[in-house]
Amino acid sequence: THKQKKMRKSIYTLAITGLIAGSMLTACQTPAKKDDAAVSTVQNLKEQKNEAIKENQEAASAAEWKAFRDESEIKIADNETRITGLRGKMQKPGKMLDPMYKSRIDALEARNKNLRDRMDAYEKNQSDWEAFKREYNHDMDGLGKALKDFTVDNKD
Repeated sequence: THKQKKMRKSIYTLAITGLIAGSMLTACQTPAKKDDAAVSTVQNLKEQKNEAIKENQEAASAAEWKAFRDESEIKIADNETRITGLRGKMQKPGKMLDPMYKSRIDALEARNKNLRDRMDAYEKNQSDWEAFKREYNHDMDGLGKALKDFTVDNKD
C-alpha cells in the first residue's frame, strides 16, 4: 500500500542519513573510537528500523482487524437470518415437528453464537492474528456449508 511504501522510504532515508552522520563523526576520530561509533550507529539504526517496521505492522493490523470484523459481522447476521428462516419453516401448519430438525437448527445456532463470542474474545485479548484468522475463516466456511447443506436436505 501507499502507506507501507512511504514507511519504507522513510526507513531508508533514516538509514542513509544515519550512515552519513556516522561517517562524518568517525572521520575525525582514532580507529578505536571510529569502530565504537560505527557499531553504535549501526545498532541505533537497526533499532529505529525495527521500531518503524513494528509501528507499520500494528497500523496495518488495526485496519485489517476492522475490515475482518466488519465482514464477519455481516456473515454472522446473514447466518442468523437463515437460521430464523429455518425455524419459521418448522412452525408452518401441516408440518410435523421433527426433533432431529430442531436439534440440527439449535446446533447451527450455537456454532454461529460461538463464532460471535470468539470474535469478541479475540478483540479483548489479541494473540496470534494469522492463526486466529485461519481458524476462524475455516469455522465460518464450515458453518456456511452446513447451513447450505441443511437447506438443500430439507427442501419442500
